[in-house]
Amino acid sequence: MTIDERKIITAVPENSETPLARLHGWVTPTRLMFVRNHFPVPAIDLASWRLQIEGCVDRPATWSWDELALLEERSVLATIECAGNGRTQLAEPVPGVQWGSGAVGHAEWTGVPLHLVLARAGLQPNAVEVLFEGADRGTEPDHPEPMAFERALPLDVALRPDTLLATRMNGELLTPSHGFPLRLLVPGWYGVASVKWLHRIRVLAKPFEGYYQTEHYTVRRATAAGIERVSIGPMVVKSEILGRRAARSSRLAATACSAWRGRASMPWRASR
Repeated sequence: MTIDERKIITAVPENSETPLARLHGWVTPTRLMFVRNHFPVPAIDLASWRLQIEGCVDRPATWSWDELALLEERSVLATIECAGNGRTQLAEPVPGVQWGSGAVGHAEWTGVPLHLVLARAGLQPNAVEVLFEGADRGTEPDHPEPMAFERALPLDVALRPDTLLATRMNGELLTPSHGFPLRLLVPGWYGVASVKWLHRIRVLAKPFEGYYQTEHYTVRRATAAGIERVSIGPMVVKSEILGRRAARSSRLAATACSAWRGRASMPWRASR
């Protein structure tokens, strides 16, 4: 089953893969860009939509779409990948969306640098993290109470020039499935950090301990204190073989590959 030529893994909420073998360049067309949703797509009226800035700031604020559009914009090319990409290839079955290799894509993202909005709000000295809340709500099997999707970033990551309040992908407004009207875009970090349908930003004086920060999207790592659960962040180096095709002038076959890494996204390149 496909939606807009993506491979559907689950229909409700939609979780669909980029068809990697059909890519012919660095940029993933919007219609082919994978979708990762935890809850159904929220219905949002742009005229009444607002972005709230609150918490450890001197000047709490509410931004409309038109007001944000007056600020300086920036465009970045960045890879975004679901942390569970390739789950079906693991040696032991793991719960979660059963992704093949297509929960990844590379696009041009355009929006307002987050640091501009935070600067206007005035960060207080005790700020350590920034929390982002999406307008989508729902439940999980181990969390029957309705909740919003929330994730936090360390303050230094939130203030990077390429961390965006994104409104466009590949030059066009975000689609509803990809977070219209506004999503966070955190280059080099797993897609869970790039909260969709963003409508509230809260600056925190202590680390966030919400469900998607400390219960899900974590890994167990050995530390000096023993085995600890750590929230995932930057993407690790990874690559995929997209397909093979015969070269026109020889018997050799050309192999199309993609590779990417965390923080500074690596453009997709073809190799032989």
